[in-house]
Amino acid sequence: MNTDPIADFLTRVRNASSAGLKIVEIPGSNVKRAMTEILFDQGFILNFKFEEDNKQGIIKIALKYNDSTKVPAITKIQRASRPGLRKYSASNSMPRVLNGLGVSIVSTSKGVVTGKQATQMNVGGEVLCYVY
Repeated sequence: MNTDPIADFLTRVRNASSAGLKIVEIPGSNVKRAMTEILFDQGFILNFKFEEDNKQGIIKIALKYNDSTKVPAITKIQRASRPGLRKYSASNSMPRVLNGLGVSIVSTSKGVVTGKQATQMNVGGEVLCYVY
């Protein structure tokens, strides 16, 4: 039984990229789908596919690596807010990840967006994770 599905998502991606795997399969949910789309839009993964089954669905993610050095595009993916310690941020104090080179993923009232998008929409929310 998994008590923190977002941490499971991040751990599966982290382990697959450090092991050099090309594809990782993750049980699906709406939040995980939105996080996957953000990772794709920001250029951290090559591609993704949602497969429906009789239960919750499966997300297949194709990880991205540098062609010459085989270094993964995701250097670090870290959970910010946890079930035991939630981290919220206002729109004017969104965290900057690696001085603007990384991305923070935030769950807001307008959906799951990046920290920069949340600042532009002038909404705060729960900081889910940092990616760089």
